[in-house]
Amino acid sequence: MSRSRTPRRPDVTTVELVGGVEALELELHDYDERWAGRYLDHRRRIRDALAAADIEIEHIGSTAVPGLAAKPIIDIVVTVADITAEEDYLDALLTAGYELRVREPGHRLVRTPARDVHVHLYERGDPAVDEYRLLRDHLRSDAADRAVYERTKRALLSTPWNDMNDYADAKTDVILAIKERARARRRQ
Repeated sequence: MSRSRTPRRPDVTTVELVGGVEALELELHDYDERWAGRYLDHRRRIRDALAAADIEIEHIGSTAVPGLAAKPIIDIVVTVADITAEEDYLDALLTAGYELRVREPGHRLVRTPARDVHVHLYERGDPAVDEYRLLRDHLRSDAADRAVYERTKRALLSTPWNDMNDYADAKTDVILAIKERARARRRQ
């Protein structure tokens, strides 16, 4: 959405977790060069589904960082013109085989039924997208922080997690510290 437009309707004000909390088993895999190809396959699938929409698509998350161990889940961010205009993107993605998992203010998440691809949808210009890029790009270029992040993930996996969101929340302090170092590097 350009800053001069207003959304078609007010955004949601609560978090809807479609299907509720899910039991899961998290497992870290060594970096797999096939992850980039899987991203490209889904990029094409998303682009085809949303051919009429003005979107941007990027590979984010740990699977987008060569050399970093990760959960074998491809994370993709898609920016749309208006997050409130779900009719412009959501039905097409559901028809393309994705399932709605999260609807929350400013963000929608669809995923594959196998749960191995997560597509995060944000409105163009949302600062969250820049935060994803900041972390990804820094981890791609900084071996020391990449190692810190991997050690943190491995340590957290020694704890059982009832929900992926709880695991993600447990990484927050380390991620914030890494992003602060990334910002400091940018200022140099």
